[in-house]
Amino acid sequence: MNLTPTHRVYGLGAILLASLFICSRNFSRVGDPSFLVPLAVASVAYLLAIREFFFAPTFPRHVIVTGLVLAALWHLQFLRMPPGPDDDIHRYVWDGRVQRLGYDPYVVVPSDPAFSDLHTSETRTLNHPDLPSPYLPGAELFFRAVTTIHESTFALKVAFVFCDFAILLVLLDILRRSRRGMHWVLAYAWHPLLATEVAGSGHIDIVGALLLLVSFAALGRQWRAVAAVAFGLAVAVKLLPIVLLPLYWKRVRIRDGILAIIVVGSLYVPFLKGEWIPIGSLGTYVQSFRFNAPVFATLERVAAPQFVAALAVLVGFLIAILMRIRSPALSSEAFAWPMAGSLLLRALGLPWLLPGWVTLLEYGSVAMAGAIILLRRLARPAVPRCSTDGVE
Repeated sequence: MNLTPTHRVYGLGAILLASLFICSRNFSRVGDPSFLVPLAVASVAYLLAIREFFFAPTFPRHVIVTGLVLAALWHLQFLRMPPGPDDDIHRYVWDGRVQRLGYDPYVVVPSDPAFSDLHTSETRTLNHPDLPSPYLPGAELFFRAVTTIHESTFALKVAFVFCDFAILLVLLDILRRSRRGMHWVLAYAWHPLLATEVAGSGHIDIVGALLLLVSFAALGRQWRAVAAVAFGLAVAVKLLPIVLLPLYWKRVRIRDGILAIIVVGSLYVPFLKGEWIPIGSLGTYVQSFRFNAPVFATLERVAAPQFVAALAVLVGFLIAILMRIRSPALSSEAFAWPMAGSLLLRALGLPWLLPGWVTLLEYGSVAMAGAIILLRRLARPAVPRCSTDGVE
């Protein structure tokens, strides 16, 4: 029987659903074959789905709706699973809690006996308890806001899943305005690491990804102030997007940039102590934390880690400058490649040694959206693009 693209996509979606359900049942054993094998199966199914998206210009509406429902099902399954005992999300709960109790997360060290009474059952197992927080003020205030509503890892995971859902809405708007196939939203929604890292472990990166995607969408609509402020907030959550700064040259006005600086600066005010900008243990992070970073490790043999970290930022900046010069029109791939270049040189790699194609997509929606639309353009060169005056 000759299967249609729709039937093949439905079949791949079913494989993703089954394999990710098995992954979620073994989420407490992330290093075991019982988790890694179904995750690998899900990854292969995902790649095959991307292949189907390339070769079919459009899909029926019911395929997109069903695909999003399937993604919601496996996200909910991971959401039900408790995070690992040393996942970063326990630090998020701690940082939000100490802020609400009147302490500074950039000063308080979780392992300090003087603060032992501040711990809860969910914060006693946080990783690197001998260090203060390494997170930026935008992230810290997000932790405080969520833990004010409910202080738990589950509440934070729910907040991250809501951000994930918001990204889907923004992506659908971008695809609609750029007249691209709406089925490409599934290339984001079906990514296996979104389920494991956002709904499962819970990572703050998704908040920065949402803000950066909002900034990109606002540029396409000529909402320059919104674009500038959202970009500033994204940088205040995760530093990585700073490499995209050249892409905003002459796309936002000077007063928009000043507004963004004021908004971002206001986030630092609650943490200012004396003359120094609070960075917590960020310096120690750069100096000491290493995982799955072969390029960084190689360069570190001949240069100081601070130099290699600065080089990663410089590479991203240079790529962004090149993309800005070569592409006067607003293009999503220009937002992907500078971050990809910086990610290649960073000190911490992916949580699993999956195929290298995932590396470009790690930061979340913007790198993913850029890769999606870039590949889409390669498949269909005549696709219209967004200009600085809106969608053409």
